[in-house]
Amino acid sequence: MSKAQLSKTFEHDKVDPKWYAYWESVNAFRANPETTRPPFSMVLPPPNVTGWLHIGHALNQTLPDIIARWQRMRGFDVLWLPGTDHAGIATQNVVEKQLAAEGTTRDALGREAFEARVRAWAEQSKGTIVGQMQRLGSSVDWSRERFTLDESLSRAVRRVFVSLYKEGLIYRGNYIVNWCPRCSTALSDLEVVHKETDGKLYHVQYAFVDDEGALTIATTRPETMLGDTAIAVNPEDSRYRSLVGRRVFLPIIGRELPIVADEFVDQAFGTGAVKVTPAHDHNDFAIGQRHNLQQISVIDEAGHLTKEAGPYAGQDCLTARRALVERLEQEGFLVKVEDHRHAIGHCQRCDTIVEPLVSNQWFVSIKTLAEPAIDAVKDGRITFVPANWEKTYFEWMANIHDWCISRQLWWGHRIPAWYCEACDKLLVEETPPERCSCGGALRQETDVLDTWFSSALWPFSTMGWPERSTDLERYYPTTLMLTGLDIIFFWVARMIMLGLKFGDDVPFRTVFISSLVRDEQGKKMSKSKGNVVDPLDLMDDIGADALRFTLTALASPGMDIALSEGRLRGSRQFVNKIWNASRFVLMYVNEVERRPVVPQASSTELVHRWILHRVNELAGEVNDALEAYRFDVAADRLYQFFWHDYADWYIELVKPHLNGTGEVRAVALAVLLEVHDRTLRMLHPVVPFITEEVWQQLPRHADAGLTPDGCHQSITLAEFPKKQDAWIDNEAADCMELLQEVITTIRTVRAEWGVPRVQKITVVVVGGDLATLTVLRTHESYITQLAGLESLKLVDKHDRDPDTVVRIVRDMQFHVLLAGIVDREAELTRVRKELAKIEAQQTANDAKLGNPKFRERADPDIVAEAVARASTLEEQKNKLVRILEELTP
Repeated sequence: MSKAQLSKTFEHDKVDPKWYAYWESVNAFRANPETTRPPFSMVLPPPNVTGWLHIGHALNQTLPDIIARWQRMRGFDVLWLPGTDHAGIATQNVVEKQLAAEGTTRDALGREAFEARVRAWAEQSKGTIVGQMQRLGSSVDWSRERFTLDESLSRAVRRVFVSLYKEGLIYRGNYIVNWCPRCSTALSDLEVVHKETDGKLYHVQYAFVDDEGALTIATTRPETMLGDTAIAVNPEDSRYRSLVGRRVFLPIIGRELPIVADEFVDQAFGTGAVKVTPAHDHNDFAIGQRHNLQQISVIDEAGHLTKEAGPYAGQDCLTARRALVERLEQEGFLVKVEDHRHAIGHCQRCDTIVEPLVSNQWFVSIKTLAEPAIDAVKDGRITFVPANWEKTYFEWMANIHDWCISRQLWWGHRIPAWYCEACDKLLVEETPPERCSCGGALRQETDVLDTWFSSALWPFSTMGWPERSTDLERYYPTTLMLTGLDIIFFWVARMIMLGLKFGDDVPFRTVFISSLVRDEQGKKMSKSKGNVVDPLDLMDDIGADALRFTLTALASPGMDIALSEGRLRGSRQFVNKIWNASRFVLMYVNEVERRPVVPQASSTELVHRWILHRVNELAGEVNDALEAYRFDVAADRLYQFFWHDYADWYIELVKPHLNGTGEVRAVALAVLLEVHDRTLRMLHPVVPFITEEVWQQLPRHADAGLTPDGCHQSITLAEFPKKQDAWIDNEAADCMELLQEVITTIRTVRAEWGVPRVQKITVVVVGGDLATLTVLRTHESYITQLAGLESLKLVDKHDRDPDTVVRIVRDMQFHVLLAGIVDREAELTRVRKELAKIEAQQTANDAKLGNPKFRERADPDIVAEAVARASTLEEQKNKLVRILEELTP
């Protein structure tokens, strides 16, 4: 074997692309339906084709990649199917902006040419996304990459639409929708961003028809009152119960409005009486349905008032509002105006205020589909992780509304419906009909389907449905769906409903809902706040492995992730620790042709028995953590083992053995290689690039890294370690725990008293039972080596002198002799100075916490940080006080 080489530092910019290209070249990630291995399958939530991946994508690709790599190493035939979403409105907006910059429009271009232009841009953008995913290390099967507008997927979309329509589960009708005046299309709830806005609450009088007096209502949108068709009060509100059934006049217009009782009305909002505008508010629309109220549209699709608004027709909403409020005040209808902060819906894509409008749209009748989807979670066929998301799912499904699936766009799946221009007959077919049965010409529906319609079919349409393909038979239902909490309703619920309806089974067995990645202060990332973190920039800086480890370590179920510079740097240091430890190992293995088998003789040396026991325990802990989707626990166990047990303890203790000869060296080298190899394999799913780079340099057994099919050698194809009973050695663990306590105690004294690292000291041990003392005597070399001792003396009695520091470990006294080593006066000066510094910091921090205004006005995270700092400072102070007492004669 040629001499193993690792560069002085880990150069991720060179290593990462090299190994991803290698994995692709050997088909390391390709699923094989012909294998006898058991299947494990996932479909990647398709990122929008609109461009760059954000930090949330990095999280939601890192976590399933860990699972994919882990299951592949466990012997599963893993299919992780990638793809992208055509993202109707978002993609169309991008290209329309390009056209505007060129001085043209989609109308000038024409539908066919515009679609070709968008498709070309989407293909280019897909390539960008693929490159970003590869940089992150996503081990997807690119041979099965899909796009929601692929012809095979489009065929599935048409089949589902036509089937639902012919069952009466898709219909066309008037319903209130979210409408974007800028994009000129209906929007899904997910495409509406609600922003807290400072506005006004207008109190307006509506005079009674049959009597003097008036009823005062409160509204944030007085311009919509022109479309009022009722006033609503809560039936439990004693103030208004007697008014139900009476009528009032609509100010300015003079239309009579009934007063109705509806439980939806919030008695605490405004005056407790609300205007009802069924054509321009989702809740009012529902009230109107319950009370059979007229719908009067006073705002059009351009966001201007209609002729129904009388003198205000043609004005935009804000202009009409100002004019109407002025007139209400002039005519004595305006009682008062209050400042009011409330949420206003904005288009996610263009930031225009969204208008609720009644529009003729296509809908899915959802209740029939929802019931089986509820049952699938209730009976355990689908499991949510964390489990608390099940309650949220049930609540949303119980209150689900019909789904508006039509969009007034050109980019997307065009609805397969045709209208006869002669007899107005509607034809819904998978294949475009040539003519109507009456002989009339046909005109296709211009609307396209909501992007979420095609996405809801993703788990089975990507595998060849409606054909019973080999992939569909083997990999559906998928095993796991890992996705973000923001689309649990809009995507997950719809996949379940349509998967059960058309895939004949649930689309996945487990749904893992990942966390939201926030900034260091726990605030949501947004461009307006300037706190957005680009994962590509992070990978340029610290590498994909360090980014992946950070996200994994912070991925606690149900907890948002606070991404900090400190955590990112800490992960970078951990990756460097792996690299440096690997360079150390490779210094000793250059002459090895094949991995030496760990000999039986290794059981005679404690340090080897202990590290084999610990790496064996680690295998059990990591497998258990990943089985439970506790990514954070797996990362923590790997970190603690590698940094502390392996690098800090084992590598330090094994150095004399490696520098020895004969059997001592051979055993040490065999154990070192075995542990390093196993640890790299356990680290690989989390930090794949560095582990492959190092693993390729290790000598290994003849069959290591080979699949049963004889695939190429790679750590990603090597077996993931399992816990083995033969390596359990609790006696070794107990002995090492004692030795670590002793060594740590002595090291702490050295640090507290400022003893230089090169200075050897003497420690006298008093007391202890025979078994404990035997361990200390047998392994005295470990203590003298790592604690920097001249000698370790075990005695029955020892008189303490002024220059001795005594510490208790279990039932033993450890006398650390410092006479002639420590300058007591210099140490007294140093400790007093440090104590004064800590006390000054305490005073400042306590003053801050004692200020009521600070606790009331400061960010909660800042307050919590100050509280935690108070505890830390108190601990530091107590420690220094104790040392000061020991130093004082």
